Amino acid sequence: MMARVALVIASHSKLLAQGLVELSQQMAPDVTINAAGGTEDGGIGTSYDLIEAAVNSALASVEASGHSDEDSGVVILTDLGSATMTVESVLEFADDPQRLQFVDAPLVEGAVAAAVRAQLDDPIGSVAAAARGAYRRGAEIEGEDPLAGADAGSVDQTTQPEASGAITADAVVADPVGLHARPAALLARQAAGFDAEITVNGADAASVLEVMALGVKQGETVHLVATGPDAAEAIVALVELLETA
Repeated sequence: MMARVALVIASHSKLLAQGLVELSQQMAPDVTINAAGGTEDGGIGTSYDLIEAAVNSALASVEASGHSDEDSGVVILTDLGSATMTVESVLEFADDPQRLQFVDAPLVEGAVAAAVRAQLDDPIGSVAAAARGAYRRGAEIEGEDPLAGADAGSVDQTTQPEASGAITADAVVADPVGLHARPAALLARQAAGFDAEITVNGADAASVLEVMALGVKQGETVHLVATGPDAAEAIVALVELLETA
């Protein structure tokens, strides 16, 4: 079943919007993500009609999958100011504006974070919050590109004391691309499914952006720490995931 929250990427560039949809869809295959990029003739700019059509199509997809409550809807992200103005106009004239949320967030990081949370079937408020959280994460790793990866040591917080009763384990990352985009999303999605607080090298294992920012490569060892009711089960599952290419 498709997720209860869909995304719309509104950009001045058709190629940029489509590329970001392709990237996000790799991490969230059950989420409807529509691109609304460029003008109707393929030029650079924004189009009220294209954005409105993308939003309406996304909301129709959500409803067609059986989701019509207040926790479902569409999260919209934009690249530049005039795209935001166009989205605001679309929201002003929308028939069901309470189910549409525009999020002012870094476009790429926000879309990736939102897509992963939507794949988990989180309510629209949580999906929007994940996108907004990209601002905080961006400030924490100022000067680094989370999607390109960073030096492993730059955000490694394994020296922090572990909570009493925490379950810990080390795992060697088997995936050829390390903890980059899709593997990071898989880890984040699985970690978020447990009733536990889990970190990997000190980063929140349920945050795809934090995991990607670790810049962990194939063959490197990561340290997992989990607390909470599902801690032991979570550690077993995540170690298996990490050590399986």
